[in-house]
Amino acid sequence: MTVRESAPPVSIPPCPPVTGTIGPVVGLTSTSPTCPETREPTSIRCRPSRTAGTRCSAAPSWPGKVVNLHYFGRALIAFRGTDGQAAVRDAHCPHYGAHLGVGGKVVDGTVECPFHGWRFDVEGRCVEAPFAVRTPKLSIGGLPVREHSGLVFVYAGPGEPAWEVPEIPEATSRQFAAPIDDTCAARVHIQEMRENIVDESHFHFIHGQAEPPVQDWRVDGPFAEVRGRFRRRVFGWDIDNTFDAFMYGPGVMVVRTHGPVMSVTAVALSTPVDDRTSELRMLYHIRKPARAPFLIPLFKLVFRREALGEVREEVEIWDHKIHRARPVLLPHEKGIKALRRWYAQFYPPDGLAQPDTLPHAADVPSRAEVG
Repeated sequence: MTVRESAPPVSIPPCPPVTGTIGPVVGLTSTSPTCPETREPTSIRCRPSRTAGTRCSAAPSWPGKVVNLHYFGRALIAFRGTDGQAAVRDAHCPHYGAHLGVGGKVVDGTVECPFHGWRFDVEGRCVEAPFAVRTPKLSIGGLPVREHSGLVFVYAGPGEPAWEVPEIPEATSRQFAAPIDDTCAARVHIQEMRENIVDESHFHFIHGQAEPPVQDWRVDGPFAEVRGRFRRRVFGWDIDNTFDAFMYGPGVMVVRTHGPVMSVTAVALSTPVDDRTSELRMLYHIRKPARAPFLIPLFKLVFRREALGEVREEVEIWDHKIHRARPVLLPHEKGIKALRRWYAQFYPPDGLAQPDTLPHAADVPSRAEVG
């Protein structure tokens, strides 16, 4: 994703490291707020990350193709093995540095380097090196992969993930229409994207709600839940709705909204692209009206105009805002403080994140906290 030219030269500090799980990647999706350390020489300066990252996309297929990705300040590729298993590996060949996604191809379930024909399997192992007396015992780095709900998730933290993003039943249910899929980039840390759900006041000014929603916040380790109700004017009518937002680690959120007119499940996937830019991918699953399924095209039309327009408003604000480590919070904005306290667990305890930039040390003195 590219940064808008109108954006200020610096709108967010470099991403501090985080621990958790991230979500989607171009045919894939994401879950965490940190930039893992880059492995190839570039101008990006991302600190080593403890974050579990995930990045994905709806209905990922790409059979026989090498897909170029760039997340976590890192050049990556995705491809599938002969059994259909998805793999996300580092993009540069360890032999001579060629980019495997530029001219490379999938041959018998392996990715073949366009420069010298070296091949690597889904585990990253070199399985063929033309003209070599013996195949070198080396491999290309990669990220652990999970695939379900029409998404491919990758983990960008140390070791294996300690928890999993659960399946999203709406992704495969016939009771829901094919999702509206929208992706955008913003110059903001992904934690600030997640703070949106507990930033009650902005719902009035951005989302047209009569007043801030009533919310209930619950935490269970790396998971968190926000329940609430709100009233919104639709076609001149004030409509009461309820919502239930589930956060799985720092980068994946599933919000189920129920109302008399429409029920929608929104999957929000936030992924760091580099140390200045984050990607937000939204998948909206609209429940088909039992008695009038023919209304779905109309619902989608209205939803695209309203909801996606509101997201663009938020992106414009994110592109130009600065981070406030110690914001002036009103009593009804206590949810922001609670989320920051919960989010602190996804950052390493070694103090790599700078307290005068993104972390908010006031609430959790022993840990860096992103705001």
